[in-house]
Amino acid sequence: MKRLIILRHAKSDWGKEGLKDIDRHLNNRGYDDAYSQSAWLAAHHESPTQILSSSATRALSTALIFARALELDITNFIVEPAIYEAPIDSLLEILGRQDSKVDSILLAGHNPGLTDLCNTLSEDAFFDNLPTCALVAFEGDSKTWAKFLERKRPVKFYKFPKD
Repeated sequence: MKRLIILRHAKSDWGKEGLKDIDRHLNNRGYDDAYSQSAWLAAHHESPTQILSSSATRALSTALIFARALELDITNFIVEPAIYEAPIDSLLEILGRQDSKVDSILLAGHNPGLTDLCNTLSEDAFFDNLPTCALVAFEGDSKTWAKFLERKRPVKFYKFPKD
């Protein structure tokens, strides 16, 4: 059984002029949402065995908050620079090459790629736009991540910060 939890980074701060996009950090609402969403995930669902995060500051900060809340062993936390600004084909390639021994992954990244990924995988829901700090999960029987990504699946759960 494989389980993929998709996490869009929390709300970032646009206030510092001249800061590169990749270096934007979370704003106060972003921190609040990340703590709230990670606590909800820890309380209601099994923790993923691996976190795969973009190297952008806002995604990395969000993923680290989740890692702490989920008590994830940091050796199972992978920073993947290619997730930053990745289109759907790149996200599928990154996920497809993950170790088949890993049963569940939390993928922390960005739009529009993550919304496209959810809509590519979902057989029963359409997401117009994943809001910041949104969680969407899929699961199913597959031996490898490449096989897992070959077919559409029902949404196992989703939770948005404003729910």
